[in-house]
Amino acid sequence: MTFPGRFADQLVADQLHTVSLSFLVDNLDVRRGGVGANIAFGMGQLGTRPILVGAAGSDFDEYRAWLDRHGVDTGSVRISEVLHTARFVCTTDADHNQIGSFYTGAMSEARLIELKAVADRVGGLDLVLIGADDPEGMLRHTEECRSRGIPFAADFSQQIARMDGEEIRILLDGATYLFSNEYEKGLIESKTGWTDEEILGKVGHRVTTLGAQGVRIERAGEATIEVGCPEEERKADPTGVGDAFRAGFLSGLAWGVSLERAAQIGCMLATLVIETVGTQEYQLRRVHFMDRFTKAYGHEAAAEVQAHLA
Repeated sequence: MTFPGRFADQLVADQLHTVSLSFLVDNLDVRRGGVGANIAFGMGQLGTRPILVGAAGSDFDEYRAWLDRHGVDTGSVRISEVLHTARFVCTTDADHNQIGSFYTGAMSEARLIELKAVADRVGGLDLVLIGADDPEGMLRHTEECRSRGIPFAADFSQQIARMDGEEIRILLDGATYLFSNEYEKGLIESKTGWTDEEILGKVGHRVTTLGAQGVRIERAGEATIEVGCPEEERKADPTGVGDAFRAGFLSGLAWGVSLERAAQIGCMLATLVIETVGTQEYQLRRVHFMDRFTKAYGHEAAAEVQAHLA
């Protein structure tokens, strides 16, 4: 929501202990989101038919229909009988200050989901990305992946701020992929007490997004892979860019292309998202996608991707 005034003008310095305010807003934008849904949407756009696992409320029907139409398997989403779907509500004033609230809601029931049931339904799982979710659910799903021998990717994202070192150590140990941005990378090392080399020894691949500089992929004893971003046509909204990168990267893995090529796909999809307001408002027009991919990464790279995207 958008408040045309300034929050500061409504606050009385000696009355901050008893605040009771109401802001008359001009605009209300309702956008779909959630890291799991954003990643699954991007993968669906690329045609890889991802399986979304999480918990939502009875108000999920419209969102489910949207995801189903865009190539996402929502058959493993748990529907709560008592709670609404998680959501973030935010009001922004004329100075771009924000007051927001995050409602956890049905997300807390993600801990009740068993991955074996998901695997049995779809005939097995290639890779489970454990993204920001109910913390107990993240721990349960990580332990289940380890015990059942299912490859998993650790992607703490927004939840890293509330997790302690022991939880982070549990969640990343044995991961096939560890995703983070550069700031989160430092936070992981600080909280776990492990050095970069020690973490590389505990995960298969460390994937670090670098904003406008692209992405870096590290493996113990292997040469580092660095991939830059395509040129942006405009910068509209950075929200969901990291989710789009993951969607493209994971789709590349599903296609069986190289890590470098998968990272290029991720960076191209992320560029489309930064040019669009909202996390799922972009359109993946295949000819346009391939033209820009070719310009950024060359004809040889484009030929490999074209075969799968077509």
